[in-house]
Amino acid sequence: MELLFNSFSTGYKKSKIINNVSFKLNTKEWIGIIGANGSGKSTLLKGTLKFIPTIAGDITLDGKSIKDFSRNSLSTKISYLPQQLNNNLNLSVEELVSLGRSPYKKFWDFDLNNKDFKIVKKAIEIVEIEKLQNKFLNELSGGQIQRAYLAMSIAQNPKILLLDEPTTFLDINYQIKFLESLRQLIKNNGVSIITVLHDINLAARFCDRIAILKNGKLLDINTPQKVLTESNFKKAFDIDSHILNTPVGVQLFPVSKKRY
Repeated sequence: MELLFNSFSTGYKKSKIINNVSFKLNTKEWIGIIGANGSGKSTLLKGTLKFIPTIAGDITLDGKSIKDFSRNSLSTKISYLPQQLNNNLNLSVEELVSLGRSPYKKFWDFDLNNKDFKIVKKAIEIVEIEKLQNKFLNELSGGQIQRAYLAMSIAQNPKILLLDEPTTFLDINYQIKFLESLRQLIKNNGVSIITVLHDINLAARFCDRIAILKNGKLLDINTPQKVLTESNFKKAFDIDSHILNTPVGVQLFPVSKKRY
């Protein structure tokens, strides 16, 4: 499933945050969004999901405008994992993951059928939290909570996953494991992914392409090898850098001119 941004602009009330952005997310592709604070990364995801209005341009999903999707029907195609996750819900992991089936249910009829139970079970297996499914959310570590919410997103059976800073509160071990599970999801389930990431080197290691936002505009989008240049980094973050080719791909290191 392809997601096409066509001169897309969005924002809050009369304030345009994302301005004239155009690019395409291809089937089974992973695009990482990077940029300085306030560049519009999270706003782009919210506009994609119709949480905030389209100001100009359009986004199409396999040729159909998102304007023509109801919020519920869009949720069967695109799943969203926000920055802030609620770990205080009085729910077990299995109950949380079951909520991923809600877009397919009527408001007054949320009983799960055999198909739903199979999908929930499979989602739990994909992120390897079978031993946690009967635990409550407040009993889990940060990494376990992230995996539980990812399982809920998978249970929506989406074609596209949007994730906003999914590794922010994880230690480096859980960061790698989490992103590896996303790569397996692309391979085995055929999903496409857009991920907002602060860690540029993780984006370079895992994403097929990287899009750089600056002041709500698309500065560049290309493969990590082509987009992560000292010039682009200076434009996006106003800091110098060194670029190194490593066994895990191109890696970027910020450089301060000050000596301490």
